[in-house]
Amino acid sequence: MEQRWEESDDICKNSHSCLVIIYNLFYWEVDMKIAISSSGTSLDSNVDPRFGRCQYYIIYDTNTDSFEYVDNESRQAMGGAGIQASQFLVNKNIEAVISGNIGPNSYRVLSAASIKIYSGVTGTVKDAVEKFKKDELKGTSAPDVQSHFGAGSGMGRGGRL
Repeated sequence: MEQRWEESDDICKNSHSCLVIIYNLFYWEVDMKIAISSSGTSLDSNVDPRFGRCQYYIIYDTNTDSFEYVDNESRQAMGGAGIQASQFLVNKNIEAVISGNIGPNSYRVLSAASIKIYSGVTGTVKDAVEKFKKDELKGTSAPDVQSHFGAGSGMGRGGRL
């Protein structure tokens, strides 16, 4: 949503109010909660290549530089893990998702909720967060794996051909 002001609009009554407006416009995009698919519970854990069936999500608040981890209870689902995981993160008011891969069902749910998606990310969660904060990650414009990508993890849900 873009806000436009006409030249006649007097939004800067003095230099202090102008600085407050500029500060708020800058930090409006930067302060957010992001979710990273993770193989562990710390920032030193690796980004999990699976989104819907990852072990954990690291929920990182860029405003406070704090994080929490949550179990991905959807990873054991017989079907629809990506949809369930995506809806869980939508309900947590996540504004961006970082993962190794994103399937079509997850992509559809996250996009419908206007959540920014960054896939193809490897390395540690800490590295991913730093790249995000420096705007070094490229947004994902389409799913990058087929449905059931993470289901072949040796838990009886199929495998590779």
